[in-house]
Amino acid sequence: MLATLGLLALFVVAAVAFGHDGWGTPADNEQAVGEVSRWCERVSGGFLREPVNTLGNLGFVVAGLLMFWMLARDTVIKRTPVNRFIGNTPISILYASAAVFLGPGSMVMHGTHTFFGAWIDNVSMVAYISIPWLLNLSVMARWRDRRLFVTYAAVVTAYALGYWFIAPDLGIGFELFEASIPLWIISEALYRWWSPTMRWASGFVGFLVAAAFGITPLTMLENPGEYWWVFLFWLPGLLANHAPPGRRRYTPWFWAGVASFLIAYAIWLTGTADHSWCRPDSLIQAHAIWHMLSAVATWCFFLFLRTEAPLLPTSDEKPSEEPIAP
Repeated sequence: MLATLGLLALFVVAAVAFGHDGWGTPADNEQAVGEVSRWCERVSGGFLREPVNTLGNLGFVVAGLLMFWMLARDTVIKRTPVNRFIGNTPISILYASAAVFLGPGSMVMHGTHTFFGAWIDNVSMVAYISIPWLLNLSVMARWRDRRLFVTYAAVVTAYALGYWFIAPDLGIGFELFEASIPLWIISEALYRWWSPTMRWASGFVGFLVAAAFGITPLTMLENPGEYWWVFLFWLPGLLANHAPPGRRRYTPWFWAGVASFLIAYAIWLTGTADHSWCRPDSLIQAHAIWHMLSAVATWCFFLFLRTEAPLLPTSDEKPSEEPIAP
């Protein structure tokens, strides 16, 4: 946690150093000072281009620091970990770090209106959302930690380079953040109801997730060039060749996280310049609320992942002879 606080302090110092004379040339899709930004708030000529939307990201920093505090407390009171989200383990530290990173990442975008800001904002989102589904796949595919972290680093690095040097959609019409949401839910469904039949059927869960965001199968069929990547819905089932060794409790924290995110998304839809509810000079901005509720969701999902307990073998079932490496 001290290291995280130190990095946050460096972030503040760097922001002051680079921004005291202005942030330079804005990105092509950003508005001029005095105009209404894409996310409704009026663009300020001060230190932060969107002050309210920028500061709304402090919710991620608070959530992440709370995670670090809880993990450190696990170690101090010597609780016996039953999963890798209790105590300072590599994956729990990565999750908490990614949650914190969401804050500064989005702050740079809303605060500077630069291309670098948009890039680091999207990289931070991918860095967070890739963790849950890659973790689930690593457990069901029996990956060692090294393989999980190498794969994670490769995914985030490839996305970061592709965004910077090619385009946000990597030049192939592919939004990794948007695709990662159904991949997470598909992998979670497999984690809960794993079976040989569920492995091939799980891909259809992705269409239900897409429908929740207003993208129907008919829309996908009518726009194959835009939604060509739906075959990835079957990636979790392809890799998940082993049943998970544990069981998570979905009530209340998983559903609380889902509810918080969906409410945040509904509010996000209203926080644009062309929406009738847009009030660019208000201290209450819908996009800032989206940030704060999304931060609550990261906290809820963290608590959910901590609920996992090992499955006990039934009387006619032998314990696995191939344990997952720590």
